[in-house]
Amino acid sequence: MNKPASKAPVPHFNTEADERAYWETHDSTDHLDWSKAEKVRLPKLRPTTKTISLRLPQHLLDSIKVAANARDVPYQSLIKVWLQEKLHGH
Repeated sequence: MNKPASKAPVPHFNTEADERAYWETHDSTDHLDWSKAEKVRLPKLRPTTKTISLRLPQHLLDSIKVAANARDVPYQSLIKVWLQEKLHGH
């Protein structure tokens, strides 16, 4: 069974909660023609980060800071790179 060519307009929502409730029970293909969708790049979009507390021996932190300084990067960034590499087996 083919869907009609014209799509229903997306309703106006007064609150985000109203919109969320609507989309939980409705299919977006009733409103949008996804075959006409275009890929977009969002170069300034950054992943969500979560602040954690990590206790390290002072000598280990000092060594990390020295390694980061030698690479001219912030030590926290270097820790993230190392964790990512270790996680993915590089």
